[in-house]
Amino acid sequence: MPSPPLAPDDGPIDLEHLRRMTLGDAGLEREVLAMFAAQTVRLLGALATLPPDAGALAHTLKGSARAIGAFAVADAAIRLEGAMRIGDDPASALAGLLDTVTEARAAIDAMLRRS
Repeated sequence: MPSPPLAPDDGPIDLEHLRRMTLGDAGLEREVLAMFAAQTVRLLGALATLPPDAGALAHTLKGSARAIGAFAVADAAIRLEGAMRIGDDPASALAGLLDTVTEARAAIDAMLRRS
């Protein structure tokens, strides 16, 4: 009997996408998940004060999130990037990004603990 997925298909990480991006290499999956988790710490730390380059930082996070299948994080980063670009108050978009990253990191931490 095949083992169940590490997280549900509708969870914060699209595991099928991640597998396609890593060519099914479980070691590479763990490596990119760990790298993403570490990157989010750095980027969210930099975004906390909403510096002038916050849009570029959100853009970087969007690309990384898409690469691993964290599509809710990517969507939240798009909202922050857009708010910064058009001059809207970014506080709500930043809060949404923090929430989605927290959820993705919890799923990543759980997956890494199981491997």
